[in-house]
Amino acid sequence: MQLTPNYYNDRVCLNVLANSIDNAKAVYEAAQTHVVVGILSKNYCDNQSAITDMKKYAQAIDNAISIGLGAGDPNQSDMVSEISAVLQPQHVNQVFTGVGASRALLGQKETVINGLVSPTGRIGLVNIATGPLSSKTTKSEVPIETAIALLKDMGGSSIKFFPMGGLKHRAEFEYVAKCCAEQDFYLEPTGGIDLDNYEVILKIALDAGVKRIIPHIYSSIINQATGETRTADVEKLLAITQKLVG
Repeated sequence: MQLTPNYYNDRVCLNVLANSIDNAKAVYEAAQTHVVVGILSKNYCDNQSAITDMKKYAQAIDNAISIGLGAGDPNQSDMVSEISAVLQPQHVNQVFTGVGASRALLGQKETVINGLVSPTGRIGLVNIATGPLSSKTTKSEVPIETAIALLKDMGGSSIKFFPMGGLKHRAEFEYVAKCCAEQDFYLEPTGGIDLDNYEVILKIALDAGVKRIIPHIYSSIINQATGETRTADVEKLLAITQKLVG
């Protein structure tokens, strides 16, 4: 199983969903492999059913899978860590407090693990209380610089900034991007990204000098009738990316 991500040398890698193996294959081809395909742990009733099904996805697309929580659900944190230990995916989504467990269970450093932090409405401060228990308490607002350092301590690879609401938190996102660039940390903008605002969001991160960006584009490119991610939209996202990155 390939551990080092296909996109390892890319500056930008898309992260999109797929509702079937055929859809995953189509998306992977449409993105010319510059993608990890999100599979949500929340869609499975137990670890074994998730592992059995996700293995099929991994085999179909060179292990370019991203194991997801499901709308950032903190209650999925343990399940994500446990199935990731078996599957050894290229990408893992985690709440802030779950990063250390995921890295330890993976037993290697190649898989990219993000840590979810949320906007606070205050530039430079992010909420790290995104875990199963901490999310039920008062927000824990810390400087983004501190959040990045803590994630590095836990073996994390990137900041997942969610929910962004598209450009609702633009000024906060700009500062997060600046800090990720300065601290050599990856950045994953997530929430409300669509074909209309994707270019602006990506350009902010690129202009800040972020080394690697993994934007999550989900519901806006899904056919609501079929549940499939539209490959034509993935192609459009790739074209925008290539225009900006060169």
